[in-house]
Amino acid sequence: MRELPKVLLHDHLDGGLRPETIIEIAEEIGYMDLPSNSVSKLSDWFKDSCDSGSLIYYLKTFDHTIAVMQREKDIVRIAKETVEDLANDGVIYAEVRVAPEHFTKKGLTMEAVTEAMLEGYRLGEVGTGLRVNTILCGMRNQDKSQQVAELVVKYRDKGVVGFDIAGPEKGFAPTLQKDTFDYLRRHDIPFTIHAGEADGPESVDLAINSCGATRIGHGVRIVEDLPNGKIANQVLEQQIHLEVCPSSNLQTGIADTYTTHPIAYLYELGFNIGINTDNRLMSHTSMSNEFEQMATAFNWGIAEFKELTLCAINSAFIEDKSGYLRRIGEAYDQLQ
Repeated sequence: MRELPKVLLHDHLDGGLRPETIIEIAEEIGYMDLPSNSVSKLSDWFKDSCDSGSLIYYLKTFDHTIAVMQREKDIVRIAKETVEDLANDGVIYAEVRVAPEHFTKKGLTMEAVTEAMLEGYRLGEVGTGLRVNTILCGMRNQDKSQQVAELVVKYRDKGVVGFDIAGPEKGFAPTLQKDTFDYLRRHDIPFTIHAGEADGPESVDLAINSCGATRIGHGVRIVEDLPNGKIANQVLEQQIHLEVCPSSNLQTGIADTYTTHPIAYLYELGFNIGINTDNRLMSHTSMSNEFEQMATAFNWGIAEFKELTLCAINSAFIEDKSGYLRRIGEAYDQLQ
């Protein structure tokens, strides 16, 4: 699975840290609140804490990763290690997202945070050849989204390729930040919106029809609108890409097991979907693991993974996809 070329569109920088990096930085800065200073125990704690079935509890685990990402050098290091880890997992293109406001608690500006991330990604690219771009997130329950959107415009030619809103979905409709989405459209900035994860099809409806999202983060609760719902049919007919994250969905209660996850049903109906990791640390996962779980649960093989990977790259927030399309086609064709 690791050798298969993969495209990752939904991965959070602050959800993919190496446990050993968390421990090392925590020791340097005197952060004493880690549940454990053992790499294996800390890794297990993150996964176990996220297996609650609640998005609210899931999001609380980020307190620890955010705490060790308040210095520029640490953000650079974590971004660089992210590129290395993804490259080692067979990822050939990635868009990694993050809310820069999280890392301003000790005095950094959001501009400094963004530049540190971009530096880390470029350093990682030098060593691996893997291009990682970033999506900047506003938080649904905060008031920084417009500032973040302006950063996306400012750094659009330097590795920032899009915008997203993240955080608690239920109770914080995307339309609360409609002015920001209107601003992004005026500047021709593509954006995705977390929807259809903690809330139902109506959340997807608002993201697409009221805000103009061209991709949906997660989106799997669109199945609640099938077989004949208006929103599900629109997503299918318009081939709006769904960034599906199977392991994460199990942790937040969308499905009980991989075999009951709606991804196979959506795939069979012809929805435009891709496989993603969401938060590699919290889910103790990787793209290879996600592929492996789908292969085991649904007997998927080369043909399915090729189609899903092509769907992902065709939905990426970059203009020139020809090289990636050729690379994916050649690699998978050799395996068939």
